[in-house]
Amino acid sequence: MKTIKKMMMAFIAISMVAVISCKSDDDGGDSGNASSGTVTASVDGESYQSDALGTSVTIVEAGGGMTLLITSNEFSSSRNITLSISSGFDGEGTYSIGGDNSVFVIGQYIEANASNPTATQIWVAPFDESQQGEINITSFTDSTIEGTFNFTGRNEDQSTRTVTNGSFNLDY
Repeated sequence: MKTIKKMMMAFIAISMVAVISCKSDDDGGDSGNASSGTVTASVDGESYQSDALGTSVTIVEAGGGMTLLITSNEFSSSRNITLSISSGFDGEGTYSIGGDNSVFVIGQYIEANASNPTATQIWVAPFDESQQGEINITSFTDSTIEGTFNFTGRNEDQSTRTVTNGSFNLDY
């Protein structure tokens, strides 16, 4: 639970900082294969598909910048993937997770444990100065957002999870 609290506090602090755009280019690439209202990915080779009722996108404009937050839940396995671009989101393009953008573009994979919340495991990227993935926004309209993502996250115990072939197709 302390880890979840720390992650949420870090996200809130990061979101409040106004930064320059973290976008590396204006071509977000292919849209991926997620069906409408879902997030799909492969986590260490195991398929992940969010439930539409547990998937949301939030876009907030404040302080001259936009923040994007995508949260997805796969209820049957108690897993979650969260993607965020804080204050530097400005539409279609590729946003690096780590590297020059270290704390402002974040990928997070969670394996929740409802019977023992303190045993919930969280893998987060970035975890150092190197690039650990990217979020590609391929389509951004007044009501929908589509794209792809990949990242390698690290846990407190230094273990890693690799999230590949990620895609999303969401209304907001």
